[in-house]
Order: sequence, then structure tokens, then C-alpha cells
Amino acid sequence: MWLREKPKFADGLLAGLFVLFELLTAPATESPVLFLVMGTLMCLPVIWRRAYPVLSSFAILAASFASTVVLALYEGSNVGHPSGLLLVVALYTLVMHVNRKVAGLFVAGLVVDTALKVDLLGYEMPASAFFLFLFYFIAWLAAEVVAVRHRYNEEIAARLRIAESEQDRRAQDAVAAERTRIARELHDVVAHAVSVMIVQAEGATFAIKKNPELAERAMNTVASTGRQALAELRRTLALLRTDQAPDELPEYGTAGLARTAQLMRDAGLPVELELTGDLDSLGPAVGLGIQRLVQESLTNVLRHAGEGARARVRVRRTDGAVDVTITDFGGHSELRPALAAGPAGAGVSMSAVGSGKGLVGMRERVAVLGGTLETGPTPGDGWRVHAQLPVD
Repeated sequence: MWLREKPKFADGLLAGLFVLFELLTAPATESPVLFLVMGTLMCLPVIWRRAYPVLSSFAILAASFASTVVLALYEGSNVGHPSGLLLVVALYTLVMHVNRKVAGLFVAGLVVDTALKVDLLGYEMPASAFFLFLFYFIAWLAAEVVAVRHRYNEEIAARLRIAESEQDRRAQDAVAAERTRIARELHDVVAHAVSVMIVQAEGATFAIKKNPELAERAMNTVASTGRQALAELRRTLALLRTDQAPDELPEYGTAGLARTAQLMRDAGLPVELELTGDLDSLGPAVGLGIQRLVQESLTNVLRHAGEGARARVRVRRTDGAVDVTITDFGGHSELRPALAAGPAGAGVSMSAVGSGKGLVGMRERVAVLGGTLETGPTPGDGWRVHAQLPVD
């Protein structure tokens, strides 16, 4: 685990190990110093194989070419370098960390290198070539398997982060809904209490000369109602006194949208993000509303759009409004017929097959902001969510 966190140190140990092998092999050659120098040149690029995989791998290949030519001219023996195995490591690195196209070019270089060794150093043919290419094949296959496993682990981790993010969002929405309920309760308490107090106080004003007892009872009612309202007010305000740390506040604007898009890409959903206009100067309510709308829509795509789906998010600000469009393409899912069957404009959202709250929540959020929301299927088995929100 410690070595995994320090890749350059681990690769340095690998290079040092092969230099040691070169030291042990050099005395068996006719020119030990030359042999050791050429072998060391092949070992050094391995230190940077993960920081600069292409440059490091082709540097090892070039050093192998040079070693073959130099040893053929000045050495005359066919003793192979132990560091020749680093060509296998280089191929593994390219397949694992770069791509197959570059790795294919490297294999072409390996063919040339092997041919030079057979021709100039007298390697046995086809036995030597067969074993060399067997090692290369095993390295390629191992890199493919490990790369698939790494991508799978990364996608699982990304999906877990999305699940945690969605859980946090739902918790925040629940808290916001509860605070709205408390605010309504606070309004009812204060409005009712003040209304009673005003009526009783006005009655006491008229009755204070003609019927002092009635005026006294009215003022007692005012005092009792005031005390009760004050108690209710204190209880309600106590529920609202929960401060959030700055790092716990929801992130919105271009940074929040970019983070959401990247989170979905990490989970395996290709997302194209197009942002136009000054979005960072929007008010918190509008900025957070856009963020939640995009987050909910992309989560629905990830859940229900099927294999091969991709999404495009366009957020464009004009003088007086913000236009938000989330479209997905290419997914083929058994849920699509159910989605498309809903009424146009007010139809079934992609999340309707799940909790049933997705579209309702989006519509409520957009309605609170004074905007409009349209959802529905698109040609080619896709889905589109389009909202217009006023800037003010």
C-alpha cells in the first residue's frame, strides 16, 4: 500500500533491481563496462514510466536498439541484457495507461528490435523470437485484464459517490421542506395571536370606562395570548437555529455544474456540458435550482437510459432568463415505452418508474422560481428536459 502511493519510488526500486541484474551478468561478457553502461541506459527510463508512459517506453525501446547495435559492433557475444524484460514492462504500461494504438506502434518497434537481435547478435530463430513474443502477448493480456478491473472499480466508486450525493441532496430537500412547514406554522402562530390580541385590545379600549371588568378580562386575554405566542415563537425559532458550515453549503454555478457532469462521466455516462453567459452571478435560488434540475435529470439518465446512452447539458443565460436543456441519446431500455406513454408535457419522468418524485420535484422547484418546465421523449429513443427560469 505504501509503495502504491509512491509510484516513482516503486519504479525506481524496479530500475535498481535490474541494474543489479546487469552487474551480475556483466562479468560473463567480453566488455563488462560497455555491457553495464548499455544495460543501465535501458533501466533508467523505467523510473518515469507512470509519469511519462509514452516517452519512457519508447526511450527503453531506443536504448534496446542502441544496445543491440553497440554490442554487435564492440562486444561480439550474444549475451542478452536482463533489462530486456523491461520492454515487457513498457508494453504493459502503454496498454494500461495510454491506449492500444500507441501500444501497437510499440509492438511494431519490438518486431524490429527482435529482428535486429536475431540478425546481429545471433539469437536462435524461431525459438528466441517465439518466447519474446509470448512474453509480450502475456503482458498485453495482463494489462487489458487489469485495466478493465480498474475501470470497473472506478465506475463503482463514482456510482457510490453519486449515491451519497443524491442521499445528501434528498436530506437537504427534506430539511428545506421541514423548514418551509415550520415557517408556515410560525406565520400561522404569529398571525393568529396578533389578530386575537388586536381584537381584544380594541374591545378593551371601548369597554374600559363603561365595563372595567370586561376590559380587564380582555387585557388578560391579550396577555395570555401574547405569552402563548411567545412560547410558540421561541419553540419554532429554536428549530431554525441550525447554522451550516461554508463547506456544507450546496455548490452551484459553473463549478457545481462541472462537478456534477464530471461525477456522471466517472460513473460511465458520457456528458457534454455547454455553458453560455454569466452563470456565476445568478442569485443563490436560481443557481441552486439549475444545479438540482441538472443533477436530477442526469441521475435519471444514468438510471434508466440503458446501455450506450449519452447526455448533453446546455445552460444558456440571456438578458432576462436562463434556458436549461438536458437531452439524452442512444439509450435503449425497457422503461422507455412507459416513459413515452405519459401525457406530453406533463408526462412520466424517467424517475417515475422509481420513486415517482423526480418530475414532481423538478416541477415544484421550477414553479417556485417562476419558470416553465417541459419534458418528453425525443426522436431516436431519447428524453428531453427543458426549463426556462427568470433571472430575477
